[in-house]
Amino acid sequence: MSLKSVIIDQARKAREAALKLALLSSKDKNSALKAMASALIKSRAGIIRENARDIKAASQAGLPQAMIDRLLLNEARIGQMADGILDIAALPDPVGQLLEVRKRPNGLRIEKVCVPLGVVAIIYESRPNVTSDCAALCLKSGNAAVLKGGKEAIYSNREIYKVLRSALTDTPVPIEALQFIGSVERAAVCELLKLDQQVDLVVPRGGEGLIRFVAENSTIPVVKHYKGVCHIYVAEKADLSMAADICFNAKVQRPGVCNAMEKMLVDEKIAEKFLPGMIARFQSAGVEIRGDEHVCRMIKGLKKAVARDWQEEYLDLVLAVKVVRGVEEAIDHINTFGSRHSDAIVTRDRRQAEAFLKGVDSACVYVNASTRFTDGNEFGLGAEVGISTDKLHVRGPMGLAGLTTYKYQVYGSGQIRV
Repeated sequence: MSLKSVIIDQARKAREAALKLALLSSKDKNSALKAMASALIKSRAGIIRENARDIKAASQAGLPQAMIDRLLLNEARIGQMADGILDIAALPDPVGQLLEVRKRPNGLRIEKVCVPLGVVAIIYESRPNVTSDCAALCLKSGNAAVLKGGKEAIYSNREIYKVLRSALTDTPVPIEALQFIGSVERAAVCELLKLDQQVDLVVPRGGEGLIRFVAENSTIPVVKHYKGVCHIYVAEKADLSMAADICFNAKVQRPGVCNAMEKMLVDEKIAEKFLPGMIARFQSAGVEIRGDEHVCRMIKGLKKAVARDWQEEYLDLVLAVKVVRGVEEAIDHINTFGSRHSDAIVTRDRRQAEAFLKGVDSACVYVNASTRFTDGNEFGLGAEVGISTDKLHVRGPMGLAGLTTYKYQVYGSGQIRV
């Protein structure tokens, strides 16, 4: 069969399986998830063996160490993958949830009920744990999944998929509800993105290039975020010790992820008190600082920020720093240069905090906390299929509820419209 025929056949099987999956009880789906988690643990030696092939290829290709770390699987990480599936099994099932009830004067009872989307395609790069996270989230929410991982994790992803699919054999969940596109050709993605009759939603996870390609070429609705240009604004009335810890965590704890801080804004009234020690702390951790004119005048030897620095996602130990005049300027800067992902204010002033929360147009807006918490697990959603900076139909970490839609169920007793 041609590549096009293979992908069409997989999508068709996923559609048929989705119709059956939507009828299953929470108990049936949870039993399948538990079988999948157990299978990962039992098969960890084989998964680690295949992962070693990906790590070797990545090293030979000269990929950055941060990316190689994202690829790496060991017993501890496989255990975390299994625990993640069990966490999803323990979550309330959104399917069948009664969202609203209306009783009309003519006696009609109208129920708004949560239902699965149907078939969800996830196109992703790098981290092989995405395979298990997304498979589990889709199945728990009653959706069939079509998974397309990147070439850098192809051996790991294939093995994980094989283990998960085999685990479904003796469960009520149809094995065809999990599909994996094994081709590493870009053409495979192009063919998948044309299948709007079989696939209901596409979620791309990866770099900006991949996400833009998917959004520009898909005939299927896409939930996406292009990049994470996350800001923290240290306000005039901030607790500066708290601010220093929050900013350091947001930049340094894991710089190569989309919820890491890329820009730090500091109020001019506390800049001279806060910045010298904060920048020295960043530099001791290997962070390159790119400052605006005010920052560079205050602290000698820094690299001066240029125009593109204010909208660039570094995904590295690089930070742009700007001094601003009050919360209004901070909000304006974030709304102008940010990516609508995650932004935070550090302040002890409630009115400042409320102004920031209302004014910043981002999926996740924080007061006195690190942006690193924008994550499905951290939000109690049981992992995530992705993070959306869109406004329709879901925003922020996309967990089980984001993988559902609704329909109206109408009960009558013979009513006719006149």
